[in-house]
Amino acid sequence: MTASMTGFAAHSHPLEHASVSVDLRSVNQRYLELHFRLADECRALEPKLRELLQQRLMRGKVECRISIAPLAAASLDNGLNPAILEQLAQWQAAVQARLPDAAPLSVSEVLRWPGTLPSAAPSADDLSEAALASMQVALQELVASRLREGARLRQHILDRLAAAESQVAALQPLLPTLAAAQQEKLAARLRESLGEAGHERLAQELALIAQKLDIDEELSRLETHFGEVRRVLDQPGAVGKRLDFLMQELHREANTLGSKSAAVETSRASLELKVLIEQMREQVQNIE
Repeated sequence: MTASMTGFAAHSHPLEHASVSVDLRSVNQRYLELHFRLADECRALEPKLRELLQQRLMRGKVECRISIAPLAAASLDNGLNPAILEQLAQWQAAVQARLPDAAPLSVSEVLRWPGTLPSAAPSADDLSEAALASMQVALQELVASRLREGARLRQHILDRLAAAESQVAALQPLLPTLAAAQQEKLAARLRESLGEAGHERLAQELALIAQKLDIDEELSRLETHFGEVRRVLDQPGAVGKRLDFLMQELHREANTLGSKSAAVETSRASLELKVLIEQMREQVQNIE
C-alpha cells in the first residue's frame, strides 16, 4: 500500500506512580532522519528505539519524544517513615549537645530527607519496559496513520492521472486531421516561396517539417508512463522516489508536445497536461 511520510501517533503507559508517554511525529524528508527527545531515564534506550523505527519506516523526518509524568501528589501515600524520623531526632539531639547554637531541622528539610516519604519513583527496568511497550503501540499507530494519508494521496494522483489520460486519448483521433491541415498550410506557404518549379524541394521540406511536428511518439510515451505510474502506485514498500522520477519524465514529454504543437488543440492539451502533472508531482513529494 502507498504510504505518506506525514503522520502522528501518541501512547501512554501507566505505572504505579508515573506515566510514560511516547509521541511520534513524521513529516516529509528525502531520506529517513530520526530525532529523539527523551527523558533522562530513557536516554539509554535510544539505540533500541532507533532500530524499531528503522525496521518500519523508510523515509521521512521523524521526531520521537518520550516523557515521564509523576502522578499527582494526592494519589500517593504520604505517610512518614517513623524509623527515619527517630534517627533524625537522635542525630539532631547529638548535634545540639555538641553545638548548642546549631539551628534545628525545619519541616521542609525533614520531608526532603531521603527515605522520609515513600518513594514514588518507578524502577529503571519498569521505565524501560513501559517506554518500549508504548513505543511499539505508537509506532504501529504511526504506520497506520501514514497508510491512511497515503491512500488519500494515491487517490488524488489517480484522479489527475485519469484526467491526463483523457487529454491524450482526446488527441489521438485528431492527429490525422491536424497533420493534414498543417501540411496543407505549410505547402501553400512553400509554394509561394519556391514557385511551381520547386516541386521536389517542396516535397523534401514538407517531409522534414512533418517529421518535426509528429507528436505520435510523445503521446505513446506519455501513455507508457501513465501505465507505469499506476503500476508503481500498486507496489508495496517505498515508491516515492520512483514516482518522482516518472513525474519528471511526464513533464519532459508534455514540454516536447508543446514545443511541437502546430494547432490550438495540441497546445491546449500540452498546457493542461503540465498542470495535471505538476499537481501529481506535489503530492508525490509526500509519499514514502
